[in-house]
Amino acid sequence: MKPAISLIAATATALLVTGCGAPRPNPNQSRTFRAGWVNPYPEGTYAWFTADPSYPKTYNAYRNHAVLSRTGPGDSRVLIDLGLQRAILFSGELIAMDYPIASGNSSFPTPPGEYEVVEKIRSEKRSNLYGTIYDAEGNVYKSNANLKRDKIPEGGSFKGSAMPYWHRLTWDGLGMHQGRVPRYPVSHGCVRMPSSVAPTVFSKTKVGTPISIVP
Repeated sequence: MKPAISLIAATATALLVTGCGAPRPNPNQSRTFRAGWVNPYPEGTYAWFTADPSYPKTYNAYRNHAVLSRTGPGDSRVLIDLGLQRAILFSGELIAMDYPIASGNSSFPTPPGEYEVVEKIRSEKRSNLYGTIYDAEGNVYKSNANLKRDKIPEGGSFKGSAMPYWHRLTWDGLGMHQGRVPRYPVSHGCVRMPSSVAPTVFSKTKVGTPISIVP
């Protein structure tokens, strides 16, 4: 069961206390507002973004453009909240971006922990386990294939799923990359980022960037 206050929530609460204006995100927020509710925070602020009834389920990303513009690979870190299915890109202690993610499903859960980026590949990375199997004539034989259970027919071939903006977190396959991001856990363990934010995250990180994944 998800803790009552996630690390994102605790961080946001601390920022509010210190005057940065970020409220505590509530994963059940959409159920707590009634018709006619008016967001009390200044539009465009992080407080306004997280107080909206659609948070955290929204597909939208929050960007503090002033902070984001000066965020560099040397001072960035990423916090991924599996319960909220969102991530925050920090510049030091300042929030640069808050965006949706999709983590591993119940059969392939994303393991919480403290990681760092150990490899980055912009566009050439493909899965060596999940993808599409083709028959000898080049027709799709099996989509969403898993080579652990699905066999390649004689004369056929396998093409791994593309994983652009790849950030490897462990050498046994855990990473984060661009992919389909429904608002629930759906991957085979990796953390997916939407195409609207993946290039930005890639440009603001480096090998060695800290990545925290919390339940």
